[in-house]
Amino acid sequence: MAKENGVEVEGRVIETLPNATFRVELDNEHKVLAHISGRMRRNYIKILTGDRVLLELNVNDLSRGRILYRYK
Repeated sequence: MAKENGVEVEGRVIETLPNATFRVELDNEHKVLAHISGRMRRNYIKILTGDRVLLELNVNDLSRGRILYRYK
């Protein structure tokens, strides 16, 4: 997924799944499956249930995305 091919949206983590995968509910109440970006993995940023996050959705498959940022 190239950076220019994504749509950025905000959401809330509702479930933690294995292999750094999360189920995220968007502000419009859609649910997507997301994994953390390499930068977050490299800097050991932890994501917990209930965290607000910034996602980049895949334009080809809007049910999958990548977590780019965790809001404080």
